[in-house]
Formats: sequence, C-alpha cells, structure tokens
Amino acid sequence: MKLTYQRYDLNFKKPSGTSRGVLTQKETWLLRLESDGKMGIGECGLLRSLSFDDRPDYEDQLKWVCENIELGLEVLWEALLEFPSIQFGLEQAFKSLESEDAMLLFPSDFTAGKASIAINGLIWMEEEQGMKRQIDEKIAQGFSCVKLKIGAIDLESELRLLRGIRTHFDADKIELRVDANGGFKYSDALDNLFKLAELQIHSIEQPIAQGQYDSMAALCKSTPLPIALDEELIGVVKRSDKENLLDLIRPQYIILKPSLVGGFRGSLEWIALAEARGIGWWITSALESNIGLNAIAQWTFTLNNSMPQGLGTGGLYTNNFDAPLVVQKGQLWYDPTLQWDLPNGF
Repeated sequence: MKLTYQRYDLNFKKPSGTSRGVLTQKETWLLRLESDGKMGIGECGLLRSLSFDDRPDYEDQLKWVCENIELGLEVLWEALLEFPSIQFGLEQAFKSLESEDAMLLFPSDFTAGKASIAINGLIWMEEEQGMKRQIDEKIAQGFSCVKLKIGAIDLESELRLLRGIRTHFDADKIELRVDANGGFKYSDALDNLFKLAELQIHSIEQPIAQGQYDSMAALCKSTPLPIALDEELIGVVKRSDKENLLDLIRPQYIILKPSLVGGFRGSLEWIALAEARGIGWWITSALESNIGLNAIAQWTFTLNNSMPQGLGTGGLYTNNFDAPLVVQKGQLWYDPTLQWDLPNGF
C-alpha cells in the first residue's frame, strides 16, 4: 500500500467575507492511496486560522502518515486526534479504495440521481447592497432556506436585510439562519438574540466566541431562538470532553464539519451524544473542493436528516474539479450521467 499527497490551492471567484477577514484563496491537500492496482482519493480540507490542526508541522504530519500507511486506518486515525482534517482525508481515501468506483463512496438513491439533499443558500458578508443582491439571487434560485453570515456590517443594517426578506416571505416560505461566527460580545448577545427572534430566525450559529462555556450555557438557557454550536466543537476530541461540553452548555443544535471534528467517525460520535441529550444537529461542509464535498454529501444522505444541510455548491472557485454535483432549487443532486474531471495524477 502506498500513500502520496499533493497541495492544491483553490481560488475564489470573488473575495468571500467572514468575520475573520476576506478569503481569496484556500489551500487543500489531496491524498492518493494505491493498493493492488486500485486507487483511492481523499481531501484534507484545512482552514487556516480556524482549523484545530492549522499548525506549522501540518505537512510533516502528512509525510509521517505516508511513511506509516501500513498501520491502517484505525491505528492512524487514533494517532491523528490533533489533525482532524487528515483523519477525514484518510477516511475518504480508504473508503474510496475499497469502492468499485473511487468517487462512489456511499451508493444510494442520492448517487443514483433519484433523491436529493435540501441545502441552505449561503450569503457571504459584504456591504449591505451586495448582501441584498446575494439574497435576491438565492431566493430566485429556489432556495427555501437562507443562511446569512453576520458581523461584517452593523447589526441594524443586517436586521434591515432580514426584515426585507420577512416583508415578502414568512417563516413558512423562507427559513432564515444566521451565523455570527462568535462575533457578539457576551454583554450584547442576549439583546441581539431578542432582536433577531422578532424576525422568526430559525437559529443562530455561535453567537459568542468559543471557549466561554459558562456564558454560552447562560445564553442557551435564556435565548429566545435556538443556538447552534459550531466553532465550539473544534478541538474537543475526547468523548468525555464532548459529553461535558454538551451537558454544561445544553445547546439547541450542534453543527458538524467533518474536516474540523474528525471526519465521519468523529461526527458520528458527536451525533450520538447529541441525540442522547435531545440536541438537534446538521452537517456542514467547510469550503472543500468537490472531492471533499462529494464525500460529505454522499455520507450525509445516509444519515436521513431531513433538515436543510449546510453543504457547499462547488461553485465558489475558479479552479474546482468538475463533478456530478448539481444544485437545483435549493436541492443538491448527484447526476450520474456527468463525468468527473480530476486533477493530474488521479
């Protein structure tokens, strides 16, 4: 068995704003696993400044994995607790290797083109008119769930945008989610949540910065609208620590990005712990290329969660890989008649 890797930089079609700054490029690392004449492919989706494994020795760790691939997935996964994106890349690569078709990891009605996955339309941070234009486009494209990243402009302007949607569409027609990316001060957070609740917001992701467990617990207890933990889960790798976090904070939802929480296995552990506590959940991609998105989407379909998922559309980049993933009217489809255009060497 042989494992190799290569870096691939994804270029955004237009700068994409988050509360941490504007993104113009995203690095990713592609894995090629070979054995007995077969090939498997995986993607290690690293998010600089956000990923738990954004470390200077990241590539050194990839080299170590390549040198020790004969240890197998189970042993390597346990050794990589501090590198969740590599855990996920390896899970994909091994699953791909053992599949008849390297890109068909979880055959289902989804991969057969018979069923789709409901997804939210993502509105990136920018100036008010630009965000309004994005909203209009998503609604025109048929999305019934829209998620706004907030925090780039003042809250009143963002509330004005949300009111504009509610003027034309009630909560039965358009589900609104917001993602604060930890941008609220705790002293302002509850007041902000009440203002948002007036607009029938479905949920808010990470209203205050991660690590403030007592403050987040107080918010989740008093909030007028559901709170979803996102960044809060990053770096929490021991089962006991996951249990303690959920028991203390008691969020209404958790959001799982496989690249950030240990891939399929790490996500499934979070799901089991959440469901045991009556906490809801959904899956979100993390700006992967279509290779990683393909794996996440196929796996997500098998979970039978009817809520709109936070899966990307593959259309953010100028140099993504052509894939059978298609978005129609707020639904992600897999069109088996379309062909993959994989990078050189795959």
